[in-house]
Amino acid sequence: MPLSASTVIVPIDFSPASAEAIAAALDVAEDPSQIHLIHVMLPLETMSPGVLLGDLTDATRTAAVTKALTELAQKHRASAAQLAVCIGTPGLEIADYAQRQQADLIIVPSHGYHGVKRLFLGSVAERVLRHAPCRVLVLRRPDAE
Repeated sequence: MPLSASTVIVPIDFSPASAEAIAAALDVAEDPSQIHLIHVMLPLETMSPGVLLGDLTDATRTAAVTKALTELAQKHRASAAQLAVCIGTPGLEIADYAQRQQADLIIVPSHGYHGVKRLFLGSVAERVLRHAPCRVLVLRRPDAE
């Protein structure tokens, strides 16, 4: 049975794996407008230099990320996709967004970290798997060990 979905969430981290996830979403979505590209930013630290100087705000970051998401979507034939920028813990925000959108599928690119690197960096894909309200497709990195 072929995989298809009416609402597909694609977390975007702007790595090369993001393009592969968009391509996979285009393959399974019934319509490109049902694809949601989401980027989750970590909260600003109240003591970071940009915040103290007043030139870095959530609004300026959101605007810059939205512009980058728009360009990425256009570059990969997904300009009809819906865009979202959230602030928080990536895995949890992605799962919460999927629930709010009543998603059928989340397509998560995996960076294939393991061992000590994964211990320190954590795994967004793993957290999405644990908290997602729907099916999750984790794309294996082509050069994963």
